[in-house]
Amino acid sequence: MADKALILLILFVPQVQTLHRLPENESCWLEVSELRNVIRNLENQYALGQWQLKDLKDSSYNWENSLVYSKNLKKENSQYKSSFPSTSGNLIVYDHDCSMIYNRRKVSSGFYRIKPQSIAEPFLVYCDMSDGTGWTVIQRRTNGKVKFDRSWSDYKNGFGHFKKKNDEYWLGNEYIHSLLLNDGNLMQIDLTDWKEKTAYAIYENVKVADEKDNYRLQFGIYSGTAGDALSGGGNVEEQWSVSHNGMQFSTADQDHDRYLHGNCAKENKGGWWFNRCHAANLNGKYYRRGSYTGKNDNGLIWFTWHGWWYSLKSSSIKVRQQAFLDDLGSGNGRLL
Repeated sequence: MADKALILLILFVPQVQTLHRLPENESCWLEVSELRNVIRNLENQYALGQWQLKDLKDSSYNWENSLVYSKNLKKENSQYKSSFPSTSGNLIVYDHDCSMIYNRRKVSSGFYRIKPQSIAEPFLVYCDMSDGTGWTVIQRRTNGKVKFDRSWSDYKNGFGHFKKKNDEYWLGNEYIHSLLLNDGNLMQIDLTDWKEKTAYAIYENVKVADEKDNYRLQFGIYSGTAGDALSGGGNVEEQWSVSHNGMQFSTADQDHDRYLHGNCAKENKGGWWFNRCHAANLNGKYYRRGSYTGKNDNGLIWFTWHGWWYSLKSSSIKVRQQAFLDDLGSGNGRLL
């Protein structure tokens, strides 16, 4: 009983009064000091738990599927539901991209949170763990349900649906810049036409500048089956006017292209790295059944595969470090 009384005294009596009532016995002082440390640690754990709970509630894709909370508690907190998917990973995220996630955990394709070094807070991405593994998908078009004729702010921060594998979205230029800030990045573009034929284009040494330079695109050597549309194709005259290498990003409300008589983004119904104007435009208007007509060639265009007047059925753009090798070798894709 004496020990319990001492503990209650420490917990509820102000610190100054407690010090005056402490005996001068050294062993008793050590016990009190240890108890204070225990209390301090419990308070720290409580504060951390409160922070974790708030983070889980704010990040509803974690909250809804957390193993920490019962089904009854999830029902009581149904106001936290959102369109975001469930996601794997620790509350504190250290993975810089999808290749780091794969190397650490050998997970399947899906939505995960990553945090490149230049970004303050983690953000949600779709990781393609097939085709060599470790790809971070920055753009996807599949059905035309998401409008891509958007403002500069929308393209900067990202838009679209992040729930299912084939949802359409643009990750956001700030996030794309953070993924492609350093040297040695690969970008792979996967294309599908309306007869379900596929083609791909791979570019080495891809970089996207920051907003001060209007997210300027730079890239190196091409390989693939779709043709080098980002460089403008084989004709030198066409390359001068439609190559996207070195071009800044443009939207309908911020024109940074080289076309002096208009705004390429406004004419072509989507933000992109336009020249005067394009040989590739994967953020254009979504036309069904391929061939189309109009005042402008504003569909989902990859000129070197199907020309300017054929709008593709689907596209995805994904990036990763060129030096990425998983623990077992070079992965199972087309790249070594």
